[in-house]
Amino acid sequence: MRRVDRGGGGVILCFDIGGTAIKVAEAAGGAVRPAGRVPTPAGDFAAFVRALQGIVAGASVRPEVLAFSIAGVVDETGIATVANIPCLTGRAVVRDLEAALGLPVVLANDADCFAMAEAVEGAGRGHEVVFGVILGTGVGGGIVVRGGLINAHGGFAGEWGHGPVLSGAALPVVRCGCGQVGCLDTLCSARGMERLHRHLWGRDAEAPALVAGWEAGEPEAARTVALWLEVLAGPLAMVVNLLGPGIVPVGGGLSNSAPLVAALDEAVRARCLRRFDRPLVVPALCRIEPGLIGAAALGRLHLAEGRP
Repeated sequence: MRRVDRGGGGVILCFDIGGTAIKVAEAAGGAVRPAGRVPTPAGDFAAFVRALQGIVAGASVRPEVLAFSIAGVVDETGIATVANIPCLTGRAVVRDLEAALGLPVVLANDADCFAMAEAVEGAGRGHEVVFGVILGTGVGGGIVVRGGLINAHGGFAGEWGHGPVLSGAALPVVRCGCGQVGCLDTLCSARGMERLHRHLWGRDAEAPALVAGWEAGEPEAARTVALWLEVLAGPLAMVVNLLGPGIVPVGGGLSNSAPLVAALDEAVRARCLRRFDRPLVVPALCRIEPGLIGAAALGRLHLAEGRP
């Protein structure tokens, strides 16, 4: 059982929507209770709705709000783009789900929910500004200010991994999945670290092995990770200068190495305008189900603000 805050309010049914599974939890009285998972009907909206209807019908009590974490974004018109759930892309997803399920819906992308989880229950507790960073399959992030998301309606703020920041012959410059060329995501995700290694040495190696080799002092892995840190630290320091976060919790697969996060922290703090005398970039504390914890926090905000 995980705590999200000290508030009361009604029951929130929380969903962490993945490409293969929908994870579910009930949140009430500050506690988040996992309630299982079901397969995701990613390509069929009618089947997707039926799956959610079954979950709602099986809840211990009728929820007051449904809170969703998804791996996608919602634009200013309410239209969603969700790469791993094609049946949601192009839909006014909040409107359509509310109509189909007959309950209020709040929704944020998975990086935002991760940042919310860290702000209310993790490393960000007590900090006014929290920038949650994802370093895994991709490079992402979410921004929480004074307990609320910058992305009040599911927008794209915090997506620091995208945008053409890389150029020059010294680095591989490739097309990103977002359609642009030279995004940070292409070199600083786990796949990006592997791409850097291939660029330097002409050999393939998986990111976990590279990190383990770096920790063990293997020369090739050490050079690859040093280049990864060099590419990543400058842009992250600029984000720190822009947002002024009190803490930068890191999640995703690469955050499993505490020494790697500590090395990134050292590199970022050396490049920031403000000189921190304490760790700034730190491992996330919500290691289990941050999507559900963050969704629960969003649902509580909805209830606390008395939204219809």
